[in-house]
Amino acid sequence: MKRIFAFVVLTLLVASCAQKIPYTEQVKQDFDLTPENMTKVQFYTSSNIILEKNQSSGNQGTGSSGELVVSSSKTQNRVIIPSNTRGVFEKIGPNNEVIVRFEIGSGKVIKFATRATQTSGKYYLVADWKSNGGTLEYGNETFTVASGGSSAFLQVRLKKMQKTKRKDRVVKGMKV
Repeated sequence: MKRIFAFVVLTLLVASCAQKIPYTEQVKQDFDLTPENMTKVQFYTSSNIILEKNQSSGNQGTGSSGELVVSSSKTQNRVIIPSNTRGVFEKIGPNNEVIVRFEIGSGKVIKFATRATQTSGKYYLVADWKSNGGTLEYGNETFTVASGGSSAFLQVRLKKMQKTKRKDRVVKGMKV
């Protein structure tokens, strides 16, 4: 009896869990997601997004004992947004992009939009894509999107709930 009860409870828990689905135009229409409604939706990243910024500097000169000195330094700044990171809706962009915030800070938002070449309707990471990668503005600085970032898209959780009301009545029969 305990095993049956545990199985029923486990089945109900698994059945009621939400699953992540891509945020698409169809989802937007089905749930009537206006900008006001979108502030209540929890967004997630589908894959890792790595933003990189490299700065190099160097100079040449002579040392105190007559040797030639070449000095260089390199600074690398990376912003890593792991897969399934939670984000909140910020606003709709001028080209119908969904602008999402993953952390607090001025300009620390990422744009997602549908692609004309994709029929899935998913909202992909927006950057200035070239053959060797893409660049975007984040925190008022220009970053390069690491490989793999071009396939990142927005996801939302969909929880399916079904309520069933059942009324049972046991008939006892009739006696003559």
